[in-house]
Amino acid sequence: MNKHNVPLMLLLLLVTASCQMDNGSTEIGPAVLKKVDFKHHVDYFNNMEDENKVQAISNEQSWEWMENNIPLFESPQKNFEEIYYYRWWTLRKHIKDTPKGYVMTEFLVDRPYADEFNMISSALGHHIYESRWLHDRKYINQNVQVWFRGNDGKPMKKLRTFSSWTADALYNKYLVDNDEAFLLDLYPDLVREFKDWENDRRLASGLFWQFDVQDAMEESISGGRREKNKRPSINSYMYGNAKALSKMAALKGDVENQKYFMAKADTLKQLIHDNLWNAERLFFETVKETGEFAEAREAIGFTPWYFNLPKDTNPYHAAWDQVTDSEGFLAPFGLTTAECRHPDFRTHGCCSCEWDGAIWPYATSQTMTGLANVLNDYNQNMVTKADYFKLMNLYVESQYYRGRPYIGEYLDEETGFWLKGDQERSRYYNHSTFNDLVITGLVGLRPSDDNSITINPLLPEGQWDYFCLDNVSYKGNILTIIWDKNGEKYDKGQGLSILVNGEPVANSSTLGKLTAEL
Repeated sequence: MNKHNVPLMLLLLLVTASCQMDNGSTEIGPAVLKKVDFKHHVDYFNNMEDENKVQAISNEQSWEWMENNIPLFESPQKNFEEIYYYRWWTLRKHIKDTPKGYVMTEFLVDRPYADEFNMISSALGHHIYESRWLHDRKYINQNVQVWFRGNDGKPMKKLRTFSSWTADALYNKYLVDNDEAFLLDLYPDLVREFKDWENDRRLASGLFWQFDVQDAMEESISGGRREKNKRPSINSYMYGNAKALSKMAALKGDVENQKYFMAKADTLKQLIHDNLWNAERLFFETVKETGEFAEAREAIGFTPWYFNLPKDTNPYHAAWDQVTDSEGFLAPFGLTTAECRHPDFRTHGCCSCEWDGAIWPYATSQTMTGLANVLNDYNQNMVTKADYFKLMNLYVESQYYRGRPYIGEYLDEETGFWLKGDQERSRYYNHSTFNDLVITGLVGLRPSDDNSITINPLLPEGQWDYFCLDNVSYKGNILTIIWDKNGEKYDKGQGLSILVNGEPVANSSTLGKLTAEL
């Protein structure tokens, strides 16, 4: 090599490094687990049933895609492990390559109310939270870009058909991938979306209204397809979005908008406490157009905790007593969407997408995210790690149909029977999270806005002797999180350990909160 070639070679190396950063890929692999040891799950899924709909990545290509993209997870409870890999396998089915970029669908079959490319925005927040753990960011990045700019530089026509917590989800994605450039590039689009919601859904009081169907929760006990009710869901989403926009403005050094959006969030927080908290029933509830409470506890009453909105005091903690109450939300196959004791529970018939009590993974994943926040960020005694694990166990057990892994629209709370299980539209329904709950809740990786690593597993002591989450792409590094009670399973020491790029950085003998620095 002569000296005249050196600048060109360096330039090529820099360009290559930049490309790797853009797609989130890395040369570093898992430190403990071997990818091939989990291929048998995918072999089983591929042979489990017919592949009658193929989008960007076929079943045949699925293992290679998963090898290159997902964190690895091992546990002694094999149904947890199986459903973990199943959910990545099914998410991959929804990635669609279009002339405008990769998009992510909700149904594999075409829906008449969808936007171009069969896109539906109702679960976009879930798609972002789940997909933020993929090594290659292009799939979720391009999906978001198409939603906001795919209509000749403008948002897709049906972006705001459903309530949105997209700004919050994208900020939480940034906490994982550290891609500030992508986030701030979308900041103007997210500000515009926020103002559009204010223009057509905000009331004079400052609260927001929504039809239940446009909250993706049609035929609810509290609402209707034409009722303009003040719902805990959309109001919590707008709080979360305002808080996220304030943090994005801070990243830009825009002090004025940082204060502006934080004031928006603070105002909404107070309005939600003052207006949507039913002090008699100790729950956040929908308020009707006529001004009275709907007098129905519904899963959306837990949504404020998804964004750490409620005050960390009584009486607000009392709401969580309902997730352990069989007359509340606790049913044999998971968390219902309305309290079981309500006289209108499951009165809307069967199989018309009713949200009057049956179990919807969409709501389950929101409630479980909120519960993880409660256990991490609140000083309360209503719920414990044991409750979290019990509910996660029910969520895992519910994701089977006729003995095989399955994720669909919604299921009977008593029998676990998927209510649209024999309909093609329901198969592989991409409308919830699960793996994000394993990573941030059960294993307990809590993404932060600095270079710290915080692990707080919600697995109760004595439940499992080991687990390992490996190959986690986090802020440009590969994390490995190990629980090895006796130190004999992974030969990396006894207890809870964190490895960064294969090097140990923290260890604790107990299954509790553990912190380290990148």
